[in-house]
Amino acid sequence: MSFEAVLARARSEGRTLLNEVEAKDLLREAGVPVTMTTLATSPDEAVKQADAAGYPVVLKVVSPDISHKSDAGGVKLNLKDPGEVRAAYAAIIENCSKHVPGARITGVAVQFMAPQGTEVIVGMTTDAQFGPVMMFGLGGIMVEVLKDVSFRLVPLEEKDATQMLSEIKGKAILDGVRGQPAADLAALKHAILKVSDFVQAHPEVQELDLNPMFAYADGAIAVDARIVLSES
Repeated sequence: MSFEAVLARARSEGRTLLNEVEAKDLLREAGVPVTMTTLATSPDEAVKQADAAGYPVVLKVVSPDISHKSDAGGVKLNLKDPGEVRAAYAAIIENCSKHVPGARITGVAVQFMAPQGTEVIVGMTTDAQFGPVMMFGLGGIMVEVLKDVSFRLVPLEEKDATQMLSEIKGKAILDGVRGQPAADLAALKHAILKVSDFVQAHPEVQELDLNPMFAYADGAIAVDARIVLSES
């Protein structure tokens, strides 16, 4: 689905937050490396999609009323067969309905469980004065604890992305410490530049987070994606 079609649907439903499936579809189309994620609206659909994705899989609730999915019991990891997928689907719906009574639940997102890598965040926020600003740093909970991030104004050139990678205090982690492999800096640079291109092309995007993005010795992939649209 095109950006315009997704935008129109979100506007018609009074939403500024795209769901994870919408966000990842748009980003993949724009050349940003994200995990393939599909929307299931029944346990049977979830099993079919899990079979197609390949095990192990992750299931996550898709709901405009639930922003912190894990807190609501809306995430199930490392599901290894159809039986586990069916049980997880039922548990997610039950947990989230209890945690947020009356929540609108669109369905459950299904994705292959990517192997663990070095967690980084690639993001964008809109500054009232300067407009869209790109962000890069160590990801997962580390971004909240350490706040070790670098910033650049959109649009970015290759040298900007290179500087963003080298400016964070945790750069040694990307270079590989204590026998850990070094992260693929070229793949991270590519992801940063593709996100910059995406937000430059779509000024309606107010905020964007890829957190975490897993960096590997060869490549990188975002396992979670969040896009917030402007009010108008």
